[in-house]
Amino acid sequence: MKDFITIATFTYPNDYAILRLLLEREGISFFFENETMIGVFPFYSNALGGINLKVHQKDKEKALQIITDLNTNSHLTIV
Repeated sequence: MKDFITIATFTYPNDYAILRLLLEREGISFFFENETMIGVFPFYSNALGGINLKVHQKDKEKALQIITDLNTNSHLTIV
């Protein structure tokens, strides 16, 4: 896990549902830190600093490009 870096932070799990599918489809190594805790206790999101998208350093640029494309070339956006 030491080679994973945070590239985005979300408040609730529904904020990144489409992004998760796109990352999986591209074979990017990632995980969402604090996802389970905030899923159980949604009001802890601010206290925990949100849900952090962590990707492996080798996949950083590809993951950032997916987020950018999702926000600019689609009617869907990352909140």
